[in-house]
Amino acid sequence: MLDDLGTPAGTHGAVRRVVSLVPSLTESLAATAPHLLAGATDWCTHPAPLPVRRIGGTKNPDLNAIVALEPDLVLANEEENRPADLEALRSAGVAVWVTRVRTLPEAFASLRRMLTLACGLPEPDWLAAAERAWAAPPVTAERKAVIPVWRKPWMVLGRDTFAGDLLLKLGVRNLYAGHPERYPGIALPELLAAGADLVVLPDEPYRFTAEDGPGFFPGTPAALVSGRHLTWYGPSLVEAPDVLRAALG
Repeated sequence: MLDDLGTPAGTHGAVRRVVSLVPSLTESLAATAPHLLAGATDWCTHPAPLPVRRIGGTKNPDLNAIVALEPDLVLANEEENRPADLEALRSAGVAVWVTRVRTLPEAFASLRRMLTLACGLPEPDWLAAAERAWAAPPVTAERKAVIPVWRKPWMVLGRDTFAGDLLLKLGVRNLYAGHPERYPGIALPELLAAGADLVVLPDEPYRFTAEDGPGFFPGTPAALVSGRHLTWYGPSLVEAPDVLRAALG
């Protein structure tokens, strides 16, 4: 059984205990089979409350605590989690399943494989509902946007990002989609000169707010959006089209 990276997951028998190192995967499993979830990161906020053992952050998990939970499977992501941590878990005899997502279709395929193949679960109703929610043809009237994800220093969405693909389907084209880096650091003067029709400001990973974000882009319309609906792939995708359209205006 191979994960999204083509790496053997190494599970043996039925999966009864799972630790998730990714907030969106935690929400996906909790919405499908909450009894399987034994541990999650400090950043796993949905659904709330989530009465499971907390095992640190996505970048600094407590590996000893994870091993002590004796999970049948650990869910991880190639972008959010460090390869060294995942290799340490494998060396300790823990099975690890790693997701890789760059587009909305990849998200649906990855979630389906993770839940049905890796976890041995029936396909959940929310996954089909999410696919239906995004089934409308992409909007063709494009607005050009810069999408900062950090401010100190400024960083934006670049090439091959899940969030960029979602925005494109909603008629918002990332001006840095052709950048060689996926999350390039761009100085504010360059962002201001990029010719954007819109600046999209999510509330994670950096928490942009009405008081901290739009004022840096005078004269350019700003949209404050939910980071969970823009960057998470899981049950949030069911309502994401409506939530994001309302925020984008």
